Amino acid sequence: MTEEEPEPIRRRPGGRAARVRQAVLAATMEVLAEEGIARLSIAEVAARAGVNETTVYRRWGSREKLVLDAMLAGSDEGIPVPDTGTVRTDLATFARALAEYLATPTGRAVARAASLSSDDPDLAEAWQTFWQSRLDQAGAIVSRAVERGELPTDTDAALALELLCSPLQTRSLLGHRTIEPDLPERLTDLVLDGLRGRS
Repeated sequence: MTEEEPEPIRRRPGGRAARVRQAVLAATMEVLAEEGIARLSIAEVAARAGVNETTVYRRWGSREKLVLDAMLAGSDEGIPVPDTGTVRTDLATFARALAEYLATPTGRAVARAASLSSDDPDLAEAWQTFWQSRLDQAGAIVSRAVERGELPTDTDAALALELLCSPLQTRSLLGHRTIEPDLPERLTDLVLDGLRGRS
């Protein structure tokens, strides 16, 4: 490096901005789990995260956008989309991860919040964005299966995933029942039998 050349800027990976985001999203999920969406406030989230309210508003702009980001981040981490090479293993693994996530306070809070209807158009739009994002991500399981010839070309990815996941959510949220360890695999086989039975 010559004297005329400036020294490169060295940025720390995961600097302050990343730490603030992580702290705020974690605090959001804590408040959501404890208080529910109706009582969640940016003031409470900021206090728990140890930041100013203005920091939260500057980055997220609204309570709805903050909750959406926190829910997406939490579900991405808690329910990753697998790529094992076979559709049965992918779907069973995905369903098992969902069942385990729903067994946690955070998972139940996310599912409860996302299942509530809202007269607030901003909040309703946030829920729609959340569900569509999750369906789009998990839809890759079905898309890959179609490409490998494991499923018919006209398979409806969203419907297949809803058929797989809805019984788990119903048992957890409405029935308040424990999800049996083999239920993800049994649901996977039922869904695949139905999809393949049309071909």
